[in-house]
Amino acid sequence: MNGPGRLAGIDLARGLAIVGMLAAHLLDGDAPGTPTWAGVADGRSSILFATLAGVSLGIVTGGRQPLAGAAMHTARARLAVRAAALYAIGILLIATGVPVYVILPAYALLFLLGIPFTGLGSRALLCTAAVVALVMPFVQAWLDGAPFWGTAVGEQVALLVGWHYPFPVWIAFILAGMGLARLDLDVAATQLRLVFAGGVLAVVGYGVALVSGADEWAEASSLWGAVWTARPHSSGILEVIGSGGFAIAMIGACLLLCRTPLTWAVLPLRAAGAMPLTAYVAQLVVWAVWAWLALGSTEGLAEFRALHPFWPITLGILAGCTLWALLVGRGPLERLLALLARRAVPGTADQPR
Repeated sequence: MNGPGRLAGIDLARGLAIVGMLAAHLLDGDAPGTPTWAGVADGRSSILFATLAGVSLGIVTGGRQPLAGAAMHTARARLAVRAAALYAIGILLIATGVPVYVILPAYALLFLLGIPFTGLGSRALLCTAAVVALVMPFVQAWLDGAPFWGTAVGEQVALLVGWHYPFPVWIAFILAGMGLARLDLDVAATQLRLVFAGGVLAVVGYGVALVSGADEWAEASSLWGAVWTARPHSSGILEVIGSGGFAIAMIGACLLLCRTPLTWAVLPLRAAGAMPLTAYVAQLVVWAVWAWLALGSTEGLAEFRALHPFWPITLGILAGCTLWALLVGRGPLERLLALLARRAVPGTADQPR
């Protein structure tokens, strides 16, 4: 995890997103005694994940300077293979019956949608992300209003395409992350600019939502109401701006923190962030097995939360990832997907981790 060229702050940001995801899944935000930070995780952790996925796409396609020629062709083909593998894993996780919206099918589609943009530089990527962020929430609100999604077939399609993380809007986070990867992320001045710019966007998005009185009643009553909201998982324009800015600021802050000796204090988070697919799959597999043994079913969300699984699963994942990283290295599923991509698409593309 300390190899040359590896950005420890990116691993830390992924690790924080994993803990946020675990909190969103396993803690009841309305229950007495729930940590106040758990509410911050709802919606924002998945958007942070999506933005970091874009950073990863940018890194494996050249980092600051996009790959060219055969190297880029190989990198793009390998990304397509990884997307197919992520989709297959996502469908298997859905089949466990665990009552969460599995993000991997959405990730797979976002990876594929991001491939055509991998040849662009930072400015073009960030400008495209901004246009998508401002335009597509209107399209998304119109699509969400279609009666199709209320049918049995529509519900199944929504699961299969990860519509809880809708790609028409969420491609903005992928593009933004790719744009960040084209910057000098290892330079302190760049990291400070990310914190500032992301903070401004977060204040604007959430601040406008606060002063404009956006609420769920308005969201349900009109197309404009559905767009003008910062509610988690709404894909409203204020959520896109606010949570997207939050993700950018968090990435900058994590990169800055890992310039200090504190990078060793957050080693467990960095370890989990270095193998996010392994951590994500492990959470849902442990959930399914535990719920089946304790409750006889995997489908009861409230019943499983009543078992207080957050701390055992979270600490177990952090400890397991840390031991694996120290004793073995790259995460098992990450290693498997990399091997699958190399075998499926032979080539000489230089893909930094």
